[in-house]
Amino acid sequence: WDGVNARTGLLEEAKLDVATRDAATGRKIYIDTKVTCPHSGYAPRHRARADRDGAAAVDAVHGKRSRYPPSGGELAPLVYQSKNWKHGVLVGAGCASETTAAATGDVGVVRRDPMAMKPFCGYNFADYWSHWLSFAEKSDNLPLIFHVNWFRQDSNNKFLWPGFGDNLRVLRWIIDRCENRVDARETAIGYLPNPSDIDTAGLDIDSATMDNLLHVDTDQWREEITTVGSYFDEYGDRLPGELRAQQQKVLSALG
Repeated sequence: WDGVNARTGLLEEAKLDVATRDAATGRKIYIDTKVTCPHSGYAPRHRARADRDGAAAVDAVHGKRSRYPPSGGELAPLVYQSKNWKHGVLVGAGCASETTAAATGDVGVVRRDPMAMKPFCGYNFADYWSHWLSFAEKSDNLPLIFHVNWFRQDSNNKFLWPGFGDNLRVLRWIIDRCENRVDARETAIGYLPNPSDIDTAGLDIDSATMDNLLHVDTDQWREEITTVGSYFDEYGDRLPGELRAQQQKVLSALG
């Protein structure tokens, strides 16, 4: 979607019937559309898995355009997995992204966007996080949690990952992790793919680019996690103690 005029060009070129019109100009306006469907609408193989082991076919994935706010450079690697459920809640709670048309205010401003839900969460995020954390004591079969970032750029502001349908290559790695078919390397922020485990067949991506896509800059992440801690301060005594403990654990691991 980047580089395309979302108000006119995209919809008119694609001839999609999901637009309204600006009352003043008559131009088409993109609607930030959300689509859901019941679990019964999934393919039979997914229903079979859900019936077999009581688990959702897709585990939890946090995905936002994740920039490093102080410098404007990209922060999050292409994909990483949380170390456990509680750490995964931290990963979601600390999400930062550029604002879109779904949020009020200016578009393109980097801000904290917990669970990518800031425009949609109807109550205090501290209570929301407490609810998520509580599941660690209620089940030993919780989903794995992943974070994806399709938008890492090089020094020339060119996207390193092709995106669109090729994102399925990353989702394949996520599924392989869920099914215990592939290993991962542990870092301070979570588990990352071994570069060779991301299928790049047919793509114009060399080993140096993959290393860049999966690179974790310790100094940037140390500042990021410190900033997350400052953000948590805004919630005062309402902040779950376990979330603070997870933030401190990652900060300590970063050295």
